[in-house]
Amino acid sequence: MSKTNPGNFFEDFSVGQVLRHATPRTVTEGDRAVYGSLYPTRFAVPSSAQFAASVGLDPHPVEELVAFHVAFGKTVPDISLNAVANLGYAECRFHRPVLPGDTLSTTSEVIGLKQNSNGRSGVVYVRSTATNQRGEVALDWARWVMVHKRDPEAPAPETVVPELAAAVAAEDLVLPTGLDFTDYDFAAAGEPHRFDDYEVGEKIDHVDGVTLTESEHQQATRLWQNTAKVHFNAQARPDGRQLIYGGHVISMARALSFNGLANAQLIAAINAGAHTAPAFAGDTVYAWSEVLDKAETSAPGVGALRLRLVATRDRDESMTLRDAETGKHAAGVLLDLDYWALIPR
Repeated sequence: MSKTNPGNFFEDFSVGQVLRHATPRTVTEGDRAVYGSLYPTRFAVPSSAQFAASVGLDPHPVEELVAFHVAFGKTVPDISLNAVANLGYAECRFHRPVLPGDTLSTTSEVIGLKQNSNGRSGVVYVRSTATNQRGEVALDWARWVMVHKRDPEAPAPETVVPELAAAVAAEDLVLPTGLDFTDYDFAAAGEPHRFDDYEVGEKIDHVDGVTLTESEHQQATRLWQNTAKVHFNAQARPDGRQLIYGGHVISMARALSFNGLANAQLIAAINAGAHTAPAFAGDTVYAWSEVLDKAETSAPGVGALRLRLVATRDRDESMTLRDAETGKHAAGVLLDLDYWALIPR
């Protein structure tokens, strides 16, 4: 009997199946430092313990996407080791700040299956939950991923496509305990723009770009223990190219959004997300944002912006999301991410 794990193929999943993912991972200050070396992030809360304490967050939390990457990486050996591509996210909520020293463990439940018409792959829908060492939920999310079949002749399962909310309702956002932006230091944060300065429908060109490199991508996937074959093994794809991990593009775009949204300090939820085209080393990523909605919150001095964050291959000064004729995502769009961010009022 083989002792190695070939990963699950599409026909290995069943609706209702619960997967407990190995290995728990302790978040450290090293994760914060390496995250900052990979992505040009400058948001004041995760960058400065003093700033975080001044807005009620003491001890000093890491960036929310650090927790997302760590938790997501745990799911890969069981869900997406044999993936064609990760397709999208929904209903992601950050329930509490993650601190250095917290140990995250992740479990997933299969909530849907749909075989593709070619019979060689299918889409697996899962809901994943990451808990800390005290059993408290740190974050949970749904995602769907296209996975190869082991045997194209294996019968298709009954199609089950889960109903997922278009967005996390503003009243369901979980605010960090003690968060208070009343005495927010705009000079230290880097921009003067606050909640009332943004209008629904406004678009913001973040201007800056970053060229993706193979070495940084390989470092990132190892850091997050994301072992999906398409990211590591050039022979896993017919074209022989290693696919850039979608989360790498998310973090790059989020970091670029600092220029124009420096005070969107905390991600409270990810409503929806789609990796609309593959990214490869050598691509230069730019980003723009659109304000989709605004909401008041119960925390002192804190508002919430619902933002669309779009990453593009090369800069698109027109900030076009979809082709007018086809309705499909415009050429060059790599990421379409809808999220709630907390910002001072």
